[in-house]
Amino acid sequence: MVNRKEEQGADAISTIKNEKADAQVEWKHCDMGNLKEVKEVFTELRNSLDRLDFLVLSAGINTNQYGEDSDGIDRHFGVNYLGHYYVCNQLWPLLRKTGKLGEKPAPRVVFESSEMHRTAPPDVHFGSLEEINDSSMDPTRLYGRTKLAMILFAKFGLRDRVIKPNGDNVYALAVHPGAVNTAMQQQWKDAYPGITGKLLSNVMLFAGRDPEQGSYSALWALTSDEIEEKNMNGFYFNDPVSHLPVELQSNPN
Repeated sequence: MVNRKEEQGADAISTIKNEKADAQVEWKHCDMGNLKEVKEVFTELRNSLDRLDFLVLSAGINTNQYGEDSDGIDRHFGVNYLGHYYVCNQLWPLLRKTGKLGEKPAPRVVFESSEMHRTAPPDVHFGSLEEINDSSMDPTRLYGRTKLAMILFAKFGLRDRVIKPNGDNVYALAVHPGAVNTAMQQQWKDAYPGITGKLLSNVMLFAGRDPEQGSYSALWALTSDEIEEKNMNGFYFNDPVSHLPVELQSNPN
């Protein structure tokens, strides 16, 4: 488990061990907006693990004001996309090695994207740092652009340019988890100071799912036999909760 805030990692580990006392969970600190740290942490992981079956890329900044990360890059793009890109770069030899074992399910990489990718600027092309570091861009578009980048990376960056040419037995997928009731929804207040931000935050919290329900889309993409049976590599799934057993669909939102 890798994230930036140790207290969040400790809480998650405690929850896991309460449900399964013998679970083996290790936490590591990493700021996804610091490429030097990403390289150090994930190179160490690659060298220390014998195999890697599942990789969920879910770190992120929600819709928020423009700012730059430690590398001088728009922090939305740096954390939500570029950091994840570099994680894949560092861990790909291990994913490829595991895929060669020929076991099922094959290794899977799942990006937590969003339907808000549709709010990305219509002329986006990720062509330069000047384009990325556009401080005049609306906060929602800053966020949506990164979620679009995730979907494109899974399909065109990994599937078409890495997996297919090299014959890698790895699946790259992106999912929409739905609005989830976490502290991230409070960032709407920073993105749009005043009544607008408060209203958006309250609406998201009211309509959203609890974190357990929010995990279903990624878990389905990681474990469903349908992914390999239908060769759905590079696919983006818009909330595949309908694939789950009825008893798990406790919140229609």
